[in-house]
Amino acid sequence: MTYLWVKALHVIFVVTWFAGLFYLPRLFVYHADARDDVGSERFKIMERRLYLLMTMGATLTAAFGVALLAMNPGLLQAGWVHAKLALLAGLVFYHVWCGRLVSRFRDGRNVHSSKWYRAFNEVPTLFLFGIVILAIVKPF
Repeated sequence: MTYLWVKALHVIFVVTWFAGLFYLPRLFVYHADARDDVGSERFKIMERRLYLLMTMGATLTAAFGVALLAMNPGLLQAGWVHAKLALLAGLVFYHVWCGRLVSRFRDGRNVHSSKWYRAFNEVPTLFLFGIVILAIVKPF
C-alpha cells in the first residue's frame, strides 16, 4: 500500500473517530435529561454501540498513523509531530473518559447534569482545531 493510501485511510478513520467523539457526549446530554425508563434504556444501547464504533475508529486511526510514521520515520524529528502526539494523548484520555461515562450511565450512576455534558461536548472541538492546524500548517 502506498503512503498516500495509508494517509487517506488514516484521515478517513480520524473522521470516523471524531464523529463518535462529537455525538456520544450529545447523547449524554439527552440521556441526563431522560426521565423515563424506556428512553434511558434506549440511550444506554445507543451509547454502548457508538462507543464500540468510535473505539474501532480510534484503533484504526492509530494503526494507520503508526504505519505513516513507519513509512516516513523522519516525521518523528518534526516538532509539530510531537505536539500532535501530545494532543492525541489528551484525546485518547477524553475517549477513555467517555467510556467511563458510558459505564456510569449503564450502571445508573451518572452524577452530571445535561449542562455539564454540553460543556464536555465541546472538548473534542479544541483537540480537532489543534491537531488539524499542526498537521496542515506544521508550525514547528
